[in-house]
This record gives sequence, C-alpha cells and structure tokens, in this order.
Amino acid sequence: MPIPDRSHDLLAFLRTAESGSFTGAARQLGTTPSSVSKSVARLERQLGVRLFHRSTRSLALTAEAAAYAERVAPLLRAIEDAGDILQPGRTAQGLLRVTMPSDLGTALMEPLAREILGRNAGLKLDVSLTDRHVDLIREGYDVALRAGVLANTELVARPLGALPMVLVASPAYLAEHGVPQTIAALRTHAHVRYTLAGRPFPITFADGSSFTPEGVLDTDSGAGLRGAALAGVGIAQVMRVAVQAELEAGRLRVVLPEAPLPAVPVQALHAFARHPPLRVRLFIDFAAARVAALAAAGTLQPGPA
Repeated sequence: MPIPDRSHDLLAFLRTAESGSFTGAARQLGTTPSSVSKSVARLERQLGVRLFHRSTRSLALTAEAAAYAERVAPLLRAIEDAGDILQPGRTAQGLLRVTMPSDLGTALMEPLAREILGRNAGLKLDVSLTDRHVDLIREGYDVALRAGVLANTELVARPLGALPMVLVASPAYLAEHGVPQTIAALRTHAHVRYTLAGRPFPITFADGSSFTPEGVLDTDSGAGLRGAALAGVGIAQVMRVAVQAELEAGRLRVVLPEAPLPAVPVQALHAFARHPPLRVRLFIDFAAARVAALAAAGTLQPGPA
C-alpha cells in the first residue's frame, strides 16, 4: 500500500473517523466540510480503497479503514506532539481530548476551562463526560480520568488521589422510611444502584464488609444517582464531591455516617508511554491538584448535613 504524501489528508480522515462527519472534522480542523471531503477522497484515490460507507445521513468506516485508522492515529499524533520535546517551555497548543466520569467532570469543568484554556491560548478542549470506559486509542482520546480500581491495562496510569464516598438520601425519603442505624437495617431500604457494564456495584465499607443491595432503580450515571436520590427514590452510594452542594443545602443527608465507606481512587490514563505531549502533562498536573483539593475538602466535612 502506498505511503500518503499529504499529512493534512490523513488528518482529515482521522478527524472524520473520530467525529463521524465531515462537518465535525471541519469544526476541529478550522476548515470547511467540502475541504475535508476532498481530502478524504484524495486519500482514497491514493490508497486505492474506500474509507467510508456514505449515505445521505451518515458516514461509517469500512473495515479496512477502521484497521488503518487504529494503526495510523498514534503515529500521526506522535508527529504532531514531537514539537513539545524541542520546545518544552512553550504553552500547549492543538486539541486536547479528555474523557472523565460525569460527576468528576462537573466538579472540574469550571476550573479546567479557566486554568487550562486561560493559560494556553492555542489550545482547544474536547471533553466527554461519561461513566463509560472509552477506548482511548480507538476513539482518539488523549487522556482519561477513571474512578475506581483499575482492571489490567496497557495504558500508562498515574494515581491522582482518592475521593470520599458517602451514602445519601433525601430528607423526605428518610422521614417516610426511617433512618437506618445499622448495616442490617440499611439492607432493608430501597436503593438506587450504580451499574457498570450491566452489573450493580456493591456497597463496601471501610472495614471490608460489603453487600449488594436490592435496587428499585439502576443507572450507569452518577448524575442519575444524584437525581434519583433527590427525588426520594432511595439511598444512593455516590462520590461526596457529586452531592456536596446538596448536602450543604440540606436537600440530601448522609446515611449511616458511623459506618464510613472507603475513598475511591482516581487515576489518569494515557497511551503516550514515557513522553506525553505538553497538553497531556498540563492536564494531568491540573487534575492531580484538583483531586487533592476535593479530597481534602470532602474529608473535612461533617457527617450528616
């Protein structure tokens, strides 16, 4: 297969593959959809293969193009990032693509925009707030924040700290169903359960004991947990940072504070081996400082709100 001689055609192809449209790619590249379409067509002619299945409503990668993108994306990104090694003192530039859990992202978004964008005029941010564990390489993300114990991974992981967890419920729910005073009593209550890959997370206590409650509502979103707890559906296990405002306002209360939960570890993951680009290093340093501040603030809060 020939080696393409136009790097911007490759970049147009990869951005189209990531965004799913010529319009989305053009937005990232600062050009027009027509220009992106022409670049992709030119690359198809040079490679002699069709890269996208086109319809009036969507684009879809062909099998050959998906395999090609998976191999080419890290190489092109490495070329883009190589300048950081030669100019370590300059501000970050280009596109920083980040994925993180929705609750953590909500807490970090305002300082992220202020500190990272405010100090790096040539940088653009693309932030996905999702609890789903995305494939960084295949989906084209620079860095991910993950909460919880990591499964085996070939990605580079940097521990950032640990954030307090709490059990919470609305005052209305507790007034109707009573306040559990023991773990045995907690088992009899209605619960809003967090699920990942279809499996509910157990409630685990700092002493190592745990149980999986019966759920009246299951959700794979931290925002969903918070909303259901506020609505009085049941007791939810959440990161304290996600409900701090509600606890301070009295809209939620901590349940069974005398049986604390362990803090959940937070890590930053990337696939750049020993030399992540400047934009990634800046983001990870920022995230480490913010997680440490959130952890300190959470541990200083009183038990029941």
